[in-house]
Amino acid sequence: QVQLVESGGGLVQPGESLRLSCAASGTIFNFYFMGWYRQAPGKQRELVATITSGGTTNYAAFVKGRFTISRDDTKNTVALQMNSLKPDDTAVYYCNAIINSRGYWGQGTQVTVSS
Repeated sequence: QVQLVESGGGLVQPGESLRLSCAASGTIFNFYFMGWYRQAPGKQRELVATITSGGTTNYAAFVKGRFTISRDDTKNTVALQMNSLKPDDTAVYYCNAIINSRGYWGQGTQVTVSS
């Protein structure tokens, strides 16, 4: 059974860092990572960052310069390093991927930035 699982969320103070991981498991024939998204209470889900199979990255303006996305194709994982976190970054973070020609969302990991 194929699964996409996020981890690494938590409660941090403003200015601190977190590293999220998105891992695909199961019998995987092909894996296309689509992006990291986030959804804050009462708001729509929004795209945070993407990375192509060739390593080209793209970031939302509100995280550019603070977040870094990376991938390890040998492990079918994608990481999101989040630095200089702000209270506005508080949200549930999700990853999205196409695995074996089917779209998957992870269950999400909560990130809370508060003093």
